[in-house]
Amino acid sequence: MNWTNYFKNAKQRLFDDKQYDYKDRSVFQMDYDRIVFSSAFRRLQNKTQVLPFPKSDYVRNRLTHSLETASVGRSLGNIVGYHIIQKYPELQNKSGILPTDFGHLVSAACLAHDIGNPPFGHSGEAAISQYFKSDAAQTFIKDLTEKQKADLQHFEGNASGLRLIAHTPENQSGIKGGLRLSLATYATFTKYPKESLPKRKAEKKASLKKFGIYQSEIEMFEHEIATKLQLIPQHTTKGKAWKRFPLTYLVEAADDICYHLIDFEDGFHMKFLPFDLVEQHFLALINKQKFDFDRYQKIYDPTVKINYLRSVAINHLVQTAGQIFVENEADFVTGSLDKALLDLFPDDLKANLKKIIQISIDKVYQSDTVLRIELAGMKVLPDLLHKFIAANLYPDQHKQLFKLLPEMYHGGSNDYEKILNATMYISNMTDRQAVSLYKNLNGVELAGY
Repeated sequence: MNWTNYFKNAKQRLFDDKQYDYKDRSVFQMDYDRIVFSSAFRRLQNKTQVLPFPKSDYVRNRLTHSLETASVGRSLGNIVGYHIIQKYPELQNKSGILPTDFGHLVSAACLAHDIGNPPFGHSGEAAISQYFKSDAAQTFIKDLTEKQKADLQHFEGNASGLRLIAHTPENQSGIKGGLRLSLATYATFTKYPKESLPKRKAEKKASLKKFGIYQSEIEMFEHEIATKLQLIPQHTTKGKAWKRFPLTYLVEAADDICYHLIDFEDGFHMKFLPFDLVEQHFLALINKQKFDFDRYQKIYDPTVKINYLRSVAINHLVQTAGQIFVENEADFVTGSLDKALLDLFPDDLKANLKKIIQISIDKVYQSDTVLRIELAGMKVLPDLLHKFIAANLYPDQHKQLFKLLPEMYHGGSNDYEKILNATMYISNMTDRQAVSLYKNLNGVELAGY
């Protein structure tokens, strides 16, 4: 397997055999723009990153996190792209792939990486999963296949994201393909190119730790993306899986770098973490030989100092990740190396990043403020799911609720699709939209009054 194979059909769009040659921007830049202008991306501005309903303008939401991750991803892609084209000039000469195409492609996939996350972040995923494991949901899912049940009982934002950007609702348009992005962007986006079963315990391969494709998209992914891009199969007797498109490791690294450092920084802005602690761990992440200590000492504002340290630390981690990918590029291409880039970092960097995550878990993610709102989400989402799944399965018995369900989510070709459509409606909501609808439907607060 080589880069030429992967990029042979990379610019082809989903369900579209035409080859496009845009004068004003590359195919991958157009993918980025299509994601930016999508309604699903706009909803990220009111979805939780660290703190639900943040009152401070300093604190990130999912949209700002996605933009920052896309920026880091572009830098990583550019580092790798210039190396790849220099090493394999035929990729540019024969396939028209430019060094900057790598940056644009990784950046587009990074931009969409959280687009399928439900309200309340990872606790929202847990709330949806727990609902489908509850007695209340059994009457709805009892006739589904084991894989269809697993899709719902282990709800996965990555798989929802793929459905959002690759699926066109049956009653919306005769044109298939969702946002109709390039095949390479879909492949680079798909961090876990496998279906929900078999579920693997303690899986060491990065690509198999979770699943990223619902049953509703598995055939499309196999025939329209994996086959055309020549992804390497990892099939088992019980399920379908593929090795990652190589640039997916850069998307993962960009996300890991951002949430490690930026969630930690937000902990400082939310006053969960003291200045000295954040400064200490950020200083441990920088390249001290290139750090301008004199300039740093002249900064008096603690917030500006933390912002500066974070930017320097991110730059060092980006350069390190890019270098590691370049050094192991052949193994990533063949799929023989299936580890997250941050797992390949030098021991000192890995140790400090591990400390940062543990502090974030103890002092930020499990703070009283976050836990109270997350617990509220554990009540809001199951209630909405139960109501709208019933309405979509039995519209004649729930006429008013069915009318509240947007038409794009109406019906489905079978019970699984009907349940999944209703679930997508709830998971696509913003945090505030979910809470507001819950209050309206339960008589706690009436809309317009």
